[in-house]
Amino acid sequence: MSVDMSKRKTDIGPPHHEQFLPPVIKANYGKWKYHENPKPGVLVHVGETGDKLYSVRAATPRLVSIETLRLYADLADEFCDGYMRWTSRNNVEFLLTEEKNIEPLIGKLKAAGYPVGGTGASITNIVHTQGWVHCHSSASDASGVVKAVMDELFPRFENMDLPAKLRIAFACCLNMCGAVHCSDIAILAVHRHAPVVDHANLNSQCEIPNVVASCPTGAIRPATVDGNQSVEVIDDQCMYCANCFSVCPAMTLNDPDTDGISIWVGGKLSQARHVPMFSKLAIPYVPNNPPRWPEVVDAVKNLVEVYAKNARKFERMGEWIERIGWPKFFDLTGIEFTKYHLDDFTHAGESYNRSLHVRQR
Repeated sequence: MSVDMSKRKTDIGPPHHEQFLPPVIKANYGKWKYHENPKPGVLVHVGETGDKLYSVRAATPRLVSIETLRLYADLADEFCDGYMRWTSRNNVEFLLTEEKNIEPLIGKLKAAGYPVGGTGASITNIVHTQGWVHCHSSASDASGVVKAVMDELFPRFENMDLPAKLRIAFACCLNMCGAVHCSDIAILAVHRHAPVVDHANLNSQCEIPNVVASCPTGAIRPATVDGNQSVEVIDDQCMYCANCFSVCPAMTLNDPDTDGISIWVGGKLSQARHVPMFSKLAIPYVPNNPPRWPEVVDAVKNLVEVYAKNARKFERMGEWIERIGWPKFFDLTGIEFTKYHLDDFTHAGESYNRSLHVRQR
């Protein structure tokens, strides 16, 4: 017997998404014929029946106030029969069936300070992690860095003037709650030394077996220090991930003098012209300089401008680098090649299946 999950009542997990779909999407589910991008921030999907669904995409600050949410809800009620959604990169999309409502909606969004764009060959909103606002293991802020970067790249959001879409992500540590492994440009905050162990208090604050088990590289082992049951950290095996700090506050990793930011390039999820690609290191370290992080902003802007000038139409960042080669990439961008760019991890490229294609051995 089949069960209609959209009508099933349960208190386990989220409600089924179907009950929130606009009627036009329900009527054309699985029957969309094509879509177009008539202007920045506006998409139109056309169904086999001729029905049209328009979406207007606006940027949000991600951490939004209740006043902002009420504004979005009011605009959705006025122009979209109450229907809107959030994208995976924290934009808000208003879903319309009346083409005449597009320009009035855009006008009200811009008047309220929310730009419309992020579709097609543009930079969309930066997906990012919590940073200093919430995360206990962050090596840098998230919202502050993203704000500073997007202030500089703002015209690239409102215009579709890049060779292809460009996705930027930020993660405040290498546990990367953000999508830095698969974005064209990834901003990744990094710790640069092993945790400092408070041997006097570790045994009373933490469970030593849990601390040892928390390390993914086996760098932590039990030890007795100054008569206290504690742990020791093998620095050569530590990758500064802060997993141990997550279970034990006596293993401090944050350091304002050495924490910083690295820049990665070339990741993507799309399989249109190339299998999905992982991001690769471009700049190993940029210092934390709040509140505007000028070195990070300059580095990201330089990468965007060089890519925009030299890539071919429809060519993503990683595809462009693969075509010209890494030596040419370092030459064009002016980035110094260092020992940190040498990849000595030999197994991942052979073992990770990054595409949907079935491989036969």
